[in-house]
Amino acid sequence: MKQVVQNYKSGELAVLDVPVPGCKPGGVLVRTSYSLISTGTELMKVSEAGMSMLGKARSRPDQVAKVMQSVATNGLPATYQKVMGKLDSYTPLGYSLCGVVEQVGPGIDDVKVGDVVACAGNEHALHAELNWVPKNLYARVPEGLAPQHAAFGTVGSIAMQGVRRGEPQLGEVALVIGLGLIGQLVVQLLAAAGVRVVGVDPDPARCELAERLGAAACGDPDSSAVEAAVAELTDGHGVDQVYLAAGGGSNQPVELAARLCRDRGRVVDIGKCRLDLPWNAYYEKELDVRFSRSYGPGRYDPEYELEGRDYPIGYVRWTERRNLACFLDLVSRGSVDVEPLVSHVADFDDAVETYGRLKDGELKAVAVLFRYPEDTGREQAPEVTVPAVRRGGRAPATPRSARTPVRLAFVGAGNYATSMLLPHLAGREGVELSTVVTTTALSAANAQRKFGFAEATTDLDAVLGDPSVDAVFVVTRHSSHAELTRKALLAGKTVFVEKPLALTEDELAGVLAAVEESGNDRLQVGFNRRFAPLLQEAKAQFGVRTGPAHLRYLVNAGRLQHGSWYLRQGTEGSRFAGEGGHFIDTASWLLGADPVSVYAVASSGQDDLQVVLGYPDGSTATVGYVTTGPSSFPKETLDLVADGKVLRLDDFVRASVYGSRRWVSSRLPQARNKGQNAELAAFVKAVRTGGPMPVPLESLVATTSATLAVRDSLASGTPVALAGAR
Repeated sequence: MKQVVQNYKSGELAVLDVPVPGCKPGGVLVRTSYSLISTGTELMKVSEAGMSMLGKARSRPDQVAKVMQSVATNGLPATYQKVMGKLDSYTPLGYSLCGVVEQVGPGIDDVKVGDVVACAGNEHALHAELNWVPKNLYARVPEGLAPQHAAFGTVGSIAMQGVRRGEPQLGEVALVIGLGLIGQLVVQLLAAAGVRVVGVDPDPARCELAERLGAAACGDPDSSAVEAAVAELTDGHGVDQVYLAAGGGSNQPVELAARLCRDRGRVVDIGKCRLDLPWNAYYEKELDVRFSRSYGPGRYDPEYELEGRDYPIGYVRWTERRNLACFLDLVSRGSVDVEPLVSHVADFDDAVETYGRLKDGELKAVAVLFRYPEDTGREQAPEVTVPAVRRGGRAPATPRSARTPVRLAFVGAGNYATSMLLPHLAGREGVELSTVVTTTALSAANAQRKFGFAEATTDLDAVLGDPSVDAVFVVTRHSSHAELTRKALLAGKTVFVEKPLALTEDELAGVLAAVEESGNDRLQVGFNRRFAPLLQEAKAQFGVRTGPAHLRYLVNAGRLQHGSWYLRQGTEGSRFAGEGGHFIDTASWLLGADPVSVYAVASSGQDDLQVVLGYPDGSTATVGYVTTGPSSFPKETLDLVADGKVLRLDDFVRASVYGSRRWVSSRLPQARNKGQNAELAAFVKAVRTGGPMPVPLESLVATTSATLAVRDSLASGTPVALAGAR
């Protein structure tokens, strides 16, 4: 299928051939009929992409702050590689469309194949021939409403949420500053609610359009006509509400709002304009400044948007889905008229040219629609359920010809895969990147372009059934690791799965049952720190240990950003369940044994933990996992004490050993090499030669069991003895 994309680094726009998205549970696959260009938001993004790197940084100081934090945590080389990789990727455009339901995923019963729906979301309602849309981001289109008009649903919801934030009442007077697409819709919604509207825009044509659509008067912000109209309509008191629907860097809108608003009036920011509030003016009138967050309640909440958990109507009357349905109803009944807003309808194949004309100013438009070709010869979308696969028996463990490349497939191509794994595999001698599988079409296409995969698809079944694929990398979200690993093992593949291997004991048991059933134990979990060159050198300098040891591992994990999928403990497990295996595996490797007991104490909720591991020879390891430490402190520090010696590791930058003689690594700061490259080299070698896997399966299972036992110890308040411990 085809999709409009942009490279944020170069500014390139393209209509790209990408795989058809899979129809996952909890949503529907929609074939687009019309999609709407947001001439405000999207053109701002297109313009930013054309800026220099300095210009991009100035326009997004929030992202610059994230980059600086990443440098402090991960070092400059890793951060640079991650940032440049992200910039040099195709990103999607679009967030408002109308189309026909092509396929219904499991768990959906409110629409059927052939229904016409309006869809929202900058990850789901894209300028693409097919989109997978979760339940709370689509609404059925009322009968008789033209699809090109229903395509306004998302921007209509944005305008509607802004109006709701203003709490207009019958007979009030409102000022709308900025009469672009959102502003024109705000004007109509207010007029439909019985509010008299004054509009402000420097473009006479837009002022004239707003007056035709219900505004009492409109004018240039510098003209006296606007102030005169406000004075006449309000008896000189000022407007009850001001809606900021303008963009740009001028502070004129907020200054005009203060001047024309009545005492204790409301100012609602809908657009993205400069907000240097003149303190005296806002203070003296005690103005109520409010922000409108996109389509309405539910926006940016992954449980609502992705998992389909609706808010009870008694507590949240107008969610983003209910706003979407309400706007469609208003348009279908003629209370809002979007046809006069349509400046241009372009064929989807002409998307790049259309964006260019908009950006250059050749095409002056309030709203532009893409019209998609009629459905001829449908592309079949794979259903994204975990597929049934052929039992392939034991994975090959016989030597291969050095000339025969190891063929690898990736399931998942997110940030970690593209920044920490694939750069070490792309171009590696003796390795062929065969297929990349993702649930979203564009991420697969990006990985194929950047790393040279032979194929990109959303069809997992085809990969697991491909006899030419030697090994499968599972680099998806945590909740899917165990099941995908189980299926790949049963298909006879050698498997590399990022941590964690499992989130529950039942999931771990399922993986082991697959090993037993298939006889295939060719498995590696991404515990990379034991492969870090600096730590390996320090261990060698420490030498052979003869007596019990005590190890202290402090992990300054830091707080997660709001919205991070790591916070979805209901589906993705706790933070420690997700990454604690790294630190337990490192401790066990340094101590040369697997743990026999686990005792955990939560010091602040269950994010800050102290975990004490016991080992067969009396050694102990304490893992302190904290989220409340300062970002200026190193992320990982480790001390190992035994036989009158101390090994110290400082965040994979410097290491030292103290004893009868002292060894210190290079005084020059080193790049934080946490062992991914060496780990991958060992894995590829095992696949090629048929030799032992880099880490014995028993050790992988012991580390996973110890990580899971942390939860049980927290619940019981007592130590947990691990099964099989002696």
